[in-house]
Amino acid sequence: MKSTPLSIGLNMGHDGGCAIIQGEKIVAIAEERINRTRYSGGWQAALAYCLEAMDVRLADADAVVFSCVGPHLPAGFTGGLDRYGVDPKRIYTVDHHLAHAYSAFCTSGFDDALIVVADGAGNDRDTESCYLADGSGIEKVGGNRSERPRAGGIGATYEAFTNYLGFHEQEAGKTMALAAFGDVDAYKIPLFELIGTQVEGVLEKTHERGLAEFASATGLSLGPPHMIDDQPSMDLAAWVQAATEDILVRLVAELMSLHGRRRVCLAGGVAMNCVANHVVRRRTGADVYVVPPASDRGQALGNAFYGMHRLTATMPRHKLEADSFGRSYSSAEILLALRRHPRSMLAERHPRRRFSYERVSDPAATAAELIADGKLIGWFQGGSELGARALGQRSILADPRRVETRDALNGRIKHREWFRPFAPAVTVEHVADWFEIDHESPFMLSAVPVLPQRRERLAGVTHVDGSARVQTVRADAHPTFHRLINRFGRLTGVPVVLNTSFNDREPIVETPAHAVATFGSSSLDAMVIGGYLVMPE
Repeated sequence: MKSTPLSIGLNMGHDGGCAIIQGEKIVAIAEERINRTRYSGGWQAALAYCLEAMDVRLADADAVVFSCVGPHLPAGFTGGLDRYGVDPKRIYTVDHHLAHAYSAFCTSGFDDALIVVADGAGNDRDTESCYLADGSGIEKVGGNRSERPRAGGIGATYEAFTNYLGFHEQEAGKTMALAAFGDVDAYKIPLFELIGTQVEGVLEKTHERGLAEFASATGLSLGPPHMIDDQPSMDLAAWVQAATEDILVRLVAELMSLHGRRRVCLAGGVAMNCVANHVVRRRTGADVYVVPPASDRGQALGNAFYGMHRLTATMPRHKLEADSFGRSYSSAEILLALRRHPRSMLAERHPRRRFSYERVSDPAATAAELIADGKLIGWFQGGSELGARALGQRSILADPRRVETRDALNGRIKHREWFRPFAPAVTVEHVADWFEIDHESPFMLSAVPVLPQRRERLAGVTHVDGSARVQTVRADAHPTFHRLINRFGRLTGVPVVLNTSFNDREPIVETPAHAVATFGSSSLDAMVIGGYLVMPE
């Protein structure tokens, strides 16, 4: 008989997904990883995945918690799960920003903290919310005015600029990357004002139209929309990036002073801005923690933690050492995909190339030697990451020393814009020898300076402004990945590898079949999947 409470979290907004918590075990995944549709708003496939991975039934759930974006879910909402045997009394809904707060605090390892949630949209007009958290619970202590248009929020403003530049609002990272090429002094008008602890932005409408109308009303010349290769567009990106950094610093500093807290958790889509995260840490002196699925990918996780809190009356605590919430795949499952067996659910793409595979005794050493030889490799190990960053479970790895590596990745594999940098993964023991950093960064959510004397040797991962979105790798959290980087360091003298997500304009691969399909249609030089080396013929 089941004695340990079981909580299921489901997110109904964009970046939908599922998380299940029972005891110390957590399984979670975004819907897009299963149905292969980016930013998918569903949760059904993710629920089936998590139930199977956890080996439980839906009827076993003691709590099922939903969240959404936009208007709050109505009273009595069940998501249709009552038709599948779930008692409606066990189905709850939670506020969007509160779900973000639970995802951050419950994984932070902090005993108490200030939580700042900032995103493009929560429920109703929420874009910023502030909470105090400790072992007894989470209490909201502030947020934006309910009367203020959503367009005036930090995340909504950043989205408007992102749209104007020609990107989807979920592609704000492209704006962040482009900002390094712009002149921060090109535009002098402030985008935000802080009144007490409330953010007041200048835009009155969301998306591209909001920015265009603001420019017309103020007489600003923004240049043509949907351009990324001209200087005015780069300056626009620099303007909104600098304004975002400034308002976040002022907001966090004011809240820290008001509530006397030094530990700060950040969540919501704005917390994915790794440049701003570093600036907040440096300029406020806060001990900053950013939950790896800071965007709405983390909603389901926060919902599951909320449900567990309701069930046990105890604040759940699960300090994250790795963002590995997906299930692992056996050698037998990997072999099914490599053999192109129908039971692997392989859906190949064209062009399709032939490959051979072999078992290797030390996958980490094999991969390190390939990378040192200049090869671009797919790397598939363990359970997948829940967040948007590939952290050594579903990665493409390459030599960080060469600009040519970056260009080959963009041109042959990733097909990304020219201005977007790639990230370095470095062993925690050597991070201070290569980067200006005084803290660990295990989730690739802080952009820090590369030491000036090291930039030439890290040309493939150093951005135009001298920064890098660094990931620190510990042996106890990622033993195989850590061994790979160490081996590469012994071969080259550089204990750093270029680490980017294993995908090509698609969601990051989840299953062995996904990995085989992407490898088979790409120009990757090799793939190490589990204990197998795969090479094109």
